[in-house]
Amino acid sequence: MAKRLMIEGRVQGVGYRASFAAKAIALGLSGWVRNRRDGSVEACVHGEVAAMEAIILWARRGPIAAQVRNVTIEDAAEPAPSDGAFKIF
Repeated sequence: MAKRLMIEGRVQGVGYRASFAAKAIALGLSGWVRNRRDGSVEACVHGEVAAMEAIILWARRGPIAAQVRNVTIEDAAEPAPSDGAFKIF
């Protein structure tokens, strides 16, 4: 299963990407997370359904300094990274 998340709010400059990656790795997910020019954060995650549900729930809160306003979720057609890693861009 693969999902693309667009996270809006106060999510840059608050450790969101690093925290997201740490949580994803702990859940056994692979993929990537990056800042966008519009101030949002985008992530693409691959993994089991239960882990995906957990990262989506976490994404709606984020780290303590974040103020998440909205999370948009779409199915992703991208193949999982071949090395199973989680990358921060």
